[in-house]
Amino acid sequence: MRLTERAHAIVATRLRAGDWAIDATAGNGYDTCFLAEAVGPTGRVFAFDVQPTAIAATAQRLGALVERVTLIAAGHEAMARHVPTEAAGRIGAVLFNLGYLPGGDKDLITTAETTCRALDAASRLLAPAGIMSILVYRGHSGGSAEAHAVEQWLAARDVMWSRETFEPRAARDATPVLYVLRRPA
Repeated sequence: MRLTERAHAIVATRLRAGDWAIDATAGNGYDTCFLAEAVGPTGRVFAFDVQPTAIAATAQRLGALVERVTLIAAGHEAMARHVPTEAAGRIGAVLFNLGYLPGGDKDLITTAETTCRALDAASRLLAPAGIMSILVYRGHSGGSAEAHAVEQWLAARDVMWSRETFEPRAARDATPVLYVLRRPA
């Protein structure tokens, strides 16, 4: 099972119709679509991306589901400024798919600094029993530094969360890694 599929399967066990969720890195819209379907017509998804092409691709992929989604043309580090204050403690799931936009400019990447700020914001917004999925791609330029920063961020919070880690069998420094965090109820 691909790590993106594993993340969706795990998050699907938590989300219910009417929940709110965040796609911290909309990209080509796959995670946003998954979240929009999971929260149903009464739920809400906030999807972030710095690239206008990613926002457009996500909107196109969503089709009619776009009514359930607020697309935000900003980096995930701006999450706290763009998600409504009433969302604090109400977000059922946050998905991070770090790295660069597949098919896009490989020089435009998420970074250790912005990702850690976004993780801080997401952790403040997450509901009790909420879930956070962080998929880190270590094999691109800047990926190793970002992965190290995410690992440090996680280590500083180990007592606050339950955590699962998923890596390919032949895990190497260049392979992706998935972290799934669950907030206690």
